[in-house]
Amino acid sequence: MKKRISNIVFTKNRPLQLDAYLESLHNCLPPDRIQTYVLYKEELFSSTYRSVFRKYEGCIVVEESDFYRDVLKVIDAVDTEFILFGVDDVVYFDSVDIAVIEEIFSVHSDDIFGFSFRLGPDSLRHAGDDIQSSEILGQEVWKVPWKAGESPHSRYPFELQATVYRTELVRRIMANCCSRSAVADRLLTPDSALIRLLSHLYSTRSIMKSFGYFFSPNTFESWNCRWCREHPESLPTSLYFQKLCTSAIQVNMVNTSTDNTFDASGKQYTVESLNERYQDGYRFDIDWLRKNRPTEPHSGEEYFKLSKR
Repeated sequence: MKKRISNIVFTKNRPLQLDAYLESLHNCLPPDRIQTYVLYKEELFSSTYRSVFRKYEGCIVVEESDFYRDVLKVIDAVDTEFILFGVDDVVYFDSVDIAVIEEIFSVHSDDIFGFSFRLGPDSLRHAGDDIQSSEILGQEVWKVPWKAGESPHSRYPFELQATVYRTELVRRIMANCCSRSAVADRLLTPDSALIRLLSHLYSTRSIMKSFGYFFSPNTFESWNCRWCREHPESLPTSLYFQKLCTSAIQVNMVNTSTDNTFDASGKQYTVESLNERYQDGYRFDIDWLRKNRPTEPHSGEEYFKLSKR
């Protein structure tokens, strides 16, 4: 069948968690409709990563050399109508019919910013969000106006965890947020001589931000989201969803540009210890998670269970 969604997932130093992401995604969403790209930062555990890539051989693996350029190349290469982003500590435990998602984008084409797998009606009601229901193909779906969102999740429109966007919208947002100047492309990479010189006067983060250069998944997400919040009049109004299907099970931190309040790496979940567990045959217990479903888009170590296969 023709692929409908390009799934772009980011990973660094977490092969065990990437394995859980890919297995749970394939369990919950039809792999014959989704083309997965893995943007992989080779730093530690390359041999373990190679075993994961062999297991999911349908993935297109892009070894990161320059995050900014690599992301642009992947998105330029996408030939599907929709893009779904992912991060390696996300795990799916439920699904939504792809036909329902496609019908929502068709029926509500002028209103839909994206379809989220990370939002649920109960948590948004408790946060005070104004959510509205409708019926699509005989199933109840919901929407929330992100421009008037009351919770951190509902007012954060552009995120990398688990939202389906039109490819055209992603490209439009990035075209406005990110520099595409050929001169800037040569001079303003994080490791360029010019940036090293300017970093004596300014932080590298602020320099790169001023020119629209993201250099990690955190900055890619936050800078595009900030542009959306600053230009709401040019964007669709609503995030659609049906139920909470996924949660980021956060137990260790591999990117340091943003603090992770769930970081438990000082205990038993260092990237080194988890790689050893993976090599010993331990895997994330997806079946346990299905039976003990998280209630929020981000969860801590109480949901991180391993079992030996």
